[in-house]
Amino acid sequence: MNAVALRSFDTEIARETSRDALLERYRQLRAISRTVHMGAVNATPREVIQRMGRRLGLVQGKVFALHSPDELDFVFDLIIYNAPPGETRPVDRYARRAGFAADSDEALMLRAMRASRFAFVRVERRHDIAGLILTDLTRHEEIWLLDEGMESSFPDGYVFFTRLHAPEAFCMTAGVFVPVSDGLLSEALDGTSCFSRKTMREAVEDRRFAEAIYRAALRNGICDRIRFQDAPAPAALVDS
Repeated sequence: MNAVALRSFDTEIARETSRDALLERYRQLRAISRTVHMGAVNATPREVIQRMGRRLGLVQGKVFALHSPDELDFVFDLIIYNAPPGETRPVDRYARRAGFAADSDEALMLRAMRASRFAFVRVERRHDIAGLILTDLTRHEEIWLLDEGMESSFPDGYVFFTRLHAPEAFCMTAGVFVPVSDGLLSEALDGTSCFSRKTMREAVEDRRFAEAIYRAALRNGICDRIRFQDAPAPAALVDS
């Protein structure tokens, strides 16, 4: 898949849009992305999910052995976006059968999800209206990220791995992230010969890299240290 370039933050859009309007739009698209994620996972055979869980060290015998339900989010991320060569990704299968109108928000979000990419990023500052300004450290791009939890809790200078979608002028995460430390990178890359001669950018763009990062993070109890939180439901989806 050829991923489209993530768009930098657009100051003109930001000036013309209020914080409330931006967050409402983000919540609408986040709700759609959750629906797509669930549809893609539900259409994935159990043995595929179990196989990925085993690769991440979360399966004993034929049973998932989880310390936290959030650990499954890392399994689902890899299943949805990281199919081996020659296999179709669940997000692509979902897109083909969903039948959304080309100009719908659902189709917009699906296109962004299919073109998502794994990224190594650093928080530079708060956006003037909403969200964060990040630097993609391997592609040397500035990114406007909308994420309410990250905006409220990530300090400037915070460095992490995540998967990014770019549905509009802003980007969103696919749902999981991994804080970066030298120890984590060393553990992820140790014994992984396929990355030994790659630059960091080449490694990040290799589908196997996210799996190596997630496996090391899970082995070190990432879900004991961080908490994933869904955005509030958009107003249009809340009963009056």
